[in-house]
Amino acid sequence: MPTTTTQGVTVTVTTNYLPDYSSPAQEHFVFAYRIDIRNDSEYTIKLLRRHWFISDVGTVLREVEGEGVVGRTPVLEPGETHQYVSGCNLKSGMGKMRGTYLMERLASGEHFQVNIPEFTLMVPFRMN
Repeated sequence: MPTTTTQGVTVTVTTNYLPDYSSPAQEHFVFAYRIDIRNDSEYTIKLLRRHWFISDVGTVLREVEGEGVVGRTPVLEPGETHQYVSGCNLKSGMGKMRGTYLMERLASGEHFQVNIPEFTLMVPFRMN
């Protein structure tokens, strides 16, 4: 599981290929990813924005940016974890994602970025 820690905030990613929602004949491959964000800092923080870079073999790099994650802007006290599940579709069945979260330390209003580790999305039959 790819994991990275930035300024006391640890992000871990787990991925799954979803064959029931995919259609390889139409070059449509769907993946789910679970993100665990753990606040090991001494500050209460709030996730404000996400910024993703999605690479799909043989296609143009996509960028996705927006407020919060899956419609939420979670607040994490020291020691708390926030988990969410989202998804991504690819045309090739092989790709990577990486990105950042914009966080705020609530006591000071200071903003900082947290890295999301790069992770691979690959259909199981491409691994052979």
